[in-house]
Order: sequence, then structure tokens, then C-alpha cells
Amino acid sequence: MNEGTWLAERFDAQRGRLRGVAFRMLGSLSEAEDAVQETWLRLDRTDSEGLQNLDAWLTTVITRVCLNMLRSRRTRREESLELQTSDQAAQPDEVGDPEQEAVLADSVGTAMLVVLDTLSPAERLAFVLHDMFAVPFDEIGPMIDRTPTAARQLASRARRRVKGGTTAHEADVARQRSVVEAFLAASRSGDLEALVAVLDPNVVLHADRQAGPTAEPIVIRGAHHVARGARLASERAKSSEPALVNGAVGLVMAPGGRLSLVLAFTVANGKVTEIDVIADPDRLHSLDLAVLE
Repeated sequence: MNEGTWLAERFDAQRGRLRGVAFRMLGSLSEAEDAVQETWLRLDRTDSEGLQNLDAWLTTVITRVCLNMLRSRRTRREESLELQTSDQAAQPDEVGDPEQEAVLADSVGTAMLVVLDTLSPAERLAFVLHDMFAVPFDEIGPMIDRTPTAARQLASRARRRVKGGTTAHEADVARQRSVVEAFLAASRSGDLEALVAVLDPNVVLHADRQAGPTAEPIVIRGAHHVARGARLASERAKSSEPALVNGAVGLVMAPGGRLSLVLAFTVANGKVTEIDVIADPDRLHSLDLAVLE
């Protein structure tokens, strides 16, 4: 077996792991595939005799490739937001294979991808590598040009963001989650009676103009009216997942790992009393989102 064939086989054996690392860092299958391909190209141009630990070398290279892509993406987003008019919502990046991307997203969790996207590139890499792939900080630090101690601090800060800083009491969160998950299940199945049962009779739903079918914000009052609207949004509910929204349990929708819609709930006495449907990019960006355990 010649050296080129041996190297290709070793890389193919690591391809799935590298794709998983890149997807968690980038939240996009098409970008993850690009990162894996770039890593292979760099390996193909490298003298393999100097590689004492190929797995560690591949992890370092794909980390740096992803870091460059994250920084470039952030710059593009900032430029895009500056050019957007007030009635234009940011569009999610184009995805490659929706079915495969959905499988990968399910393996990570929609809420996790959404929260990871709020981290700085260095925070995201430190957290993903350490908490999801058990890479030691001694190895992470040099990958992002930081000391191991600084890498540990980045991961710790990211972990607090991911899990939420100050939230409601655990018992309150548990009660809210039960109600919101009942609402989500009823919405997905289109069960009108179950929806009405979880809503306060005087519930009020507010939807900003980016969230609704009209050019103006929407206000819907009353359990039956809100329930009928939720039943019509059953397809949207299928791609939604519970998460902490400003410290309370809500729902996030993020096709392709890109946040597009949030439902913020007010729950009292076991019923939903208010729903705020948020799709405006500025409002989405200002939300404090965290992953539920």
C-alpha cells in the first residue's frame, strides 16, 4: 500500500468524527462538509512523515478551518444587517442535504445549535471541543492561540451561556416546561381540544410583523382563537423545540440551525396566559437563550 492510499484510508476513518466536530462548530452541514474537504486538502499537501499523531493533527486543522469560517460568517452577517431595510428579515444560509442535516441537528438539539450560535467563535470552539468531544484544554489552547487557562475560561463562560445564568426557580421551570411541552404536542398533532385545555380563557397572543402573514403586528385574544391559530401552525411546531427564553420556558424554531422564530410564554396557574411570537431579527438577537436540561 502506497503512502497516499494509506493516508486516504486513515482520513476516511476519521471523516465522520471530523464532520461531527465541524457541524457542532458551524451548525451547517454544507459548511461542515466544506471544512472537512479543506482539512483533507491540507493533509494531502502535508508531509505525513512528520505527523506523529494524525488524529490530533486533524482535530487541530479542522478547528482552525472552522474558526476562520465562523469569523468570516460573523463579518458577513454584520455587513448584511447594515444593508437590510427594516422590513427585511435575515435569511438562513443555504443548506446542502436537508434530510442529513435534520439527522445531525436532532443529534445535537435545535436549542443547542441556536445557543451555540450566540457565542463568540473562540467560546464556541472551546466549549464544543471540551464539553462535547473531551479534548483537553492543553490541546485546545494552542488551536485558538490561547493559553490552556484562557481556553478553560472561555469554555466556562460559554457553558454558563448555554445553560443559562439567572433563571427562575427549578420548580417554576419544571411547571412551565410541562405546560409548554403540552402546548407543543397539541400544536404538532393539531388537537384543538388539547390546545384549548392548556390555554387560559383570556390568553393573548402577540406576533410581530415578521412572524405573521400580514405586514402588521397581530394580536389574537381568547383560547379558542389562539388554539385555531396554533393548529394552523402545526408544521412550524414540528421544527420547534423547548428552550429557556429570557429565563422562562419557550419554544425556538431554527431550520438548518439558524434561529428564525421564538415563542415566549407567560404561564400562570398551569395555563398559558400570554404568547409573544418573535421573528424580527433585532428582537431575536436581543433574547437571552439557553438550553434546557
